[in-house]
Amino acid sequence: MDRDQFNTFCKSLPQTTHVVQWGDADVWKVGGKVFAIGGWTTKETLGVTFKTSEIGYEVLKDMPGLRPAPYLASRGMKWIQHYDTPGLSDDDLKDHLKSSHRIVAKGLTKKLQRDLDLYQDE
Repeated sequence: MDRDQFNTFCKSLPQTTHVVQWGDADVWKVGGKVFAIGGWTTKETLGVTFKTSEIGYEVLKDMPGLRPAPYLASRGMKWIQHYDTPGLSDDDLKDHLKSSHRIVAKGLTKKLQRDLDLYQDE
């Protein structure tokens, strides 16, 4: 996944906003809370950081091309950074970005979830 594909995908998720910050990183938010960060590259791999469940974190943290996200994971947060090959396939990365969006959105206040019309059926 390249930077344009990453941004297009994140933009397609419900109620997202985008800012460029932290050294030219594309930062995607839902309800004002970050769910994905991307933008730097090593070799041909786009660096992408996303929030995950506790189980997802345990599964992903030692996979080749993935690691606990610097800064975020060191503070006890369950964030993974996709930084090198082989990493995740584009489809798997998209699934994790969707999941990150959902985790962050479900952590918003119920009022804000209602206002944004997010995950009200669950």
